[in-house]
Amino acid sequence: MKKILLTSICRPIGERYGDAPSVGYELLFGQVTRAQGLFSPRANHSNFGLEYIAENLNTPCVVLQYPNRREFIRELRRGYDVIGISFILATFHRMKEMVALIRKYSPSSKIVLGGYGTVLSDEVLKPFGDSICREEGVGFMRRLMGEPEDKKPYRHPLIVSRLRLFGNHISETGMIFAGLGCPNGCDFCSTSHFFKRRHIRLLETGQDIYDVISRYQEISPGMSHVILDEDFLLNKRRAMEFRDSVQKGGRPLSIFAFASVRAISQYTVQEILEMGIDGFWVGFEGRRSGYAKQAGKSVTELVHEFHEHGITILSSMIVGFPYQDPEIIKEEFALLMKLKPDLAQFLIYGPILGTPFYDKVMSEGLLHRDLKDDREYYYRNCTGFKAMVAHGSMSAGEIEAIQRNCYKEDFRKLGPSIYRITETWLKGYQTLKGSPVPFLRKKGELLASEIRKTYPIFLSGKLLGPTEGARRFVSQLEREVHETFGPPTWAERFQSVVALGCALWTGFTLKFNLFQHPSLTRHAYRMENERGPSRIWRLLQRENSEGNRVEVELRPGTIVWVRVEGKLALDRARLLAQGLLKGLRRKREQLVLDFTCLVQSEGEVLKNLAESLQNYRDRIRIILPAGGDLIPLAILL
Repeated sequence: MKKILLTSICRPIGERYGDAPSVGYELLFGQVTRAQGLFSPRANHSNFGLEYIAENLNTPCVVLQYPNRREFIRELRRGYDVIGISFILATFHRMKEMVALIRKYSPSSKIVLGGYGTVLSDEVLKPFGDSICREEGVGFMRRLMGEPEDKKPYRHPLIVSRLRLFGNHISETGMIFAGLGCPNGCDFCSTSHFFKRRHIRLLETGQDIYDVISRYQEISPGMSHVILDEDFLLNKRRAMEFRDSVQKGGRPLSIFAFASVRAISQYTVQEILEMGIDGFWVGFEGRRSGYAKQAGKSVTELVHEFHEHGITILSSMIVGFPYQDPEIIKEEFALLMKLKPDLAQFLIYGPILGTPFYDKVMSEGLLHRDLKDDREYYYRNCTGFKAMVAHGSMSAGEIEAIQRNCYKEDFRKLGPSIYRITETWLKGYQTLKGSPVPFLRKKGELLASEIRKTYPIFLSGKLLGPTEGARRFVSQLEREVHETFGPPTWAERFQSVVALGCALWTGFTLKFNLFQHPSLTRHAYRMENERGPSRIWRLLQRENSEGNRVEVELRPGTIVWVRVEGKLALDRARLLAQGLLKGLRRKREQLVLDFTCLVQSEGEVLKNLAESLQNYRDRIRIILPAGGDLIPLAILL
């Protein structure tokens, strides 16, 4: 049977290794909080699309996230029929390096090129790939491998992003892939025009989205989520279906979404909260940029109302529009600072291949000559951090200096984003705690629990904040939090000292570029000869004519989810126990036994099963059906 290898580009990457600014493993640290140093939250972002494609193929597949050269060569020697590489314009040179390695160490493999870098022409890409994917990847790869068409919604992989602060893990976020593309069609937007201004729904209905969230919540109740969809609220029918599902579920959620002012303006703040949304990425762009997505309610009123209800805002601003000069940018920046966004991004208006702005720049001869003469130099700098176009009133150097200053002054004037976010949560709690709507009161309680977790970070902000004003802001915020929720415990005081040490260590590692690269992540899908948890645990899966069925799902965080359905007789229970014990002995995963769909079992069966597994009860979690029939099993374990 054929085998597929899907891979990201190789590490190490970054400015120190010849890449353009912002090229790296992290969105926040690379593009949003890049001036905030040790105060920046950190999260490595994998190439989510590769895992999504692998989950939805029948062909055996391995996915590599950020291998180094040695690890990639070692994987190539395992022998693959098809090798797919995901890249963007700015990593075109990295893709070329990997293709050279494939042709040296696995010359018979067919190469597939994918990702937004494939906006390049066939003339440019054909020397490096046998096939080019410029569409939704699951359908493309299934056709390529001769597999039958699969209907949406596709199987959704569970991918968890782990957030770190001061080097310590602080939260987990479940990634939800709801759609691709955007109909807004902003002239600079590569993702919108890559899909020809079409929106491709990967999760068709609001209930589909909620079902994925429920799977994440089973892993870790209270986990936060990001809905990856360019303008999630634009489709009001789907969004309100999702709201209805959240309300029916009855539990408050924490969701970050991408949305335009035009889309947000269709809803009340209560409807947004009832969806579980408490964070938005909203494009501020520029006051006179004139994009249709900015029509609707006043941005000032929206941001104020959201902050008062605990909804954080990540706002993006663009510098280098034709109408701008240094004074106009200064005025627009001052307006944005007045809004006090919790996070902010500042990018340079740039012509990305495949967009209307690129076509305009090329037709009018506005691209800087060094970029025009050296196409690979142009590709490498398609990051939003280089002025590429002749401007009527500013030089390239001026525009780039203004961008750097925007990041710097945002940090200096408003302070670290982690404290801005805490302030917004506090405002939201004070608004929602007395709400007449029970669901919103629960949301207020959720915000309160998140605020309590911030107690250990205040000391670092008071001592290490970027300016005297920022340090005063942190001190005042700490007083307000303590007045609302009580003084810190001795344990929290000790944690504050530890956090300060961790913050200083984080600053040291940043200064000397230590420990800034992720290790390889390798996931195998349907690989029959793979040794490891996939093989061991999947052997448990079975179904018989007597109505018993066992399903196994490998979930993030080294969790094995075993769902037992139907009738469980004594002989089947023995087989199940043997398989579970084998996996528990050989591997270190946590085990979840889900009996919510178990309709019948013999008393002796449950007793024997529990006794067999008792030595591993610290690694086992039980989920019971409604009613008390299985309570003895839970007590034994």
